[in-house]
Amino acid sequence: MSASPLPDTSSRAVLQLPEFRAMLLAAVTSTLAGRAVALTVAYQLYQITKDPLTLGVLGLVEAIPALSLALLGGVVADRNDRRRILLATITVEILCAGGFALYAPHAAQLGIWPILALIFTLGVARGFSDPALPAFQAQVVPRELLLRASAWRSSAWQAAAIIGPALGGVLYASVGAAGAYVFAFVLFLVSLAAVMTVKPKPRPKFTPGEPVWDSVKVGLAFVVQRQVLVGSMALDLFSVLFGGAVALLPIFASDILAVGPVGLGVLVAAPSVGALVIMLYATKHPPGRNAGRTLLLAVAGFGVCMVTFGLSRNFALSVAALIFAGVFDGISMVIRSATLQLKAPDHMRGRVNAVSGMFIGASNELGAFESGIAAKLLGTARSVWLGGIVTLIVVGVTAYLAPELRAMDLTDVAED
Repeated sequence: MSASPLPDTSSRAVLQLPEFRAMLLAAVTSTLAGRAVALTVAYQLYQITKDPLTLGVLGLVEAIPALSLALLGGVVADRNDRRRILLATITVEILCAGGFALYAPHAAQLGIWPILALIFTLGVARGFSDPALPAFQAQVVPRELLLRASAWRSSAWQAAAIIGPALGGVLYASVGAAGAYVFAFVLFLVSLAAVMTVKPKPRPKFTPGEPVWDSVKVGLAFVVQRQVLVGSMALDLFSVLFGGAVALLPIFASDILAVGPVGLGVLVAAPSVGALVIMLYATKHPPGRNAGRTLLLAVAGFGVCMVTFGLSRNFALSVAALIFAGVFDGISMVIRSATLQLKAPDHMRGRVNAVSGMFIGASNELGAFESGIAAKLLGTARSVWLGGIVTLIVVGVTAYLAPELRAMDLTDVAED
């Protein structure tokens, strides 16, 4: 009796899935729209207030509801039709984009409160969409193709995250704030239409009548008890918290490297370029075997790059360090994304992604704050290279305390 042929797990196989292509289109268009809106809102608010503090408040107004509702959003995603959740949250984004477009011509008269209210509403929607989206994406793709799908999604997201702000800037300059918001409105409509073409998937299994807080605790316990999950999340949290330098790049461009605003643009773009290149490579060669060891080495490489960047006084070396930091961060991102998809059962994916989202959100928000405080106390360059050393220490401690993460292999597609 002949053995059954092995399933096709090539990059082409995942792209041949119509529903995966639809979800990829939805992710790209919504990310483009969201990043274009974020840049347009920030620039427009600054034109109104001329107060840098407004920009800091803007980030908090969206982050507070998004992070506060994340755990509840995870429970909702694990109890309901995730497709409906996404359709509802994208509809909210469409309405907010329309609200921005109506507000833009009257911004000076209406002040900043209407736009802050819309940003807060977007944050509420994020609290429910962020856990539901990756959980639903995992239902769309066969398990043996999740590694490939994760690499493609990461690549598409990274490309959209790079292009989105540039698109927002071009639109603002050419058709004004209202025109930029209308364009985002159209992109969100495309995202909604793409999700609508995907067939509904089975609702996850859950315990009827279980209190919401009990479901939250079950999700938290699931993450904490699994070294591969809590270890990978902790690596991301502490590497960004201590090893990041994005918030300090204007100081490097102005005072340390003396390259001005054009050089700042190059420095800001460098990590994204590195991340995109390695993510595209991962679509053909996903890091499945020895993934845990690769993750630890990638985060260590990121730390080395931050030490190099902090010590460098040469512009070319600094750019190279940031490009390679992006490469290592891209490897880390692909592996973490695949780990969440493969190491959590379907009925837990919403809550696991919610916990991961809180780790990422906390690292991004607190990381910028920590960078500012450290730069104030230690000096800008010293704070960056010391942060890179702390990242290396975190990698060593994690590797010692989490042997299961160190030995993690993502080539086994059987459900844990």
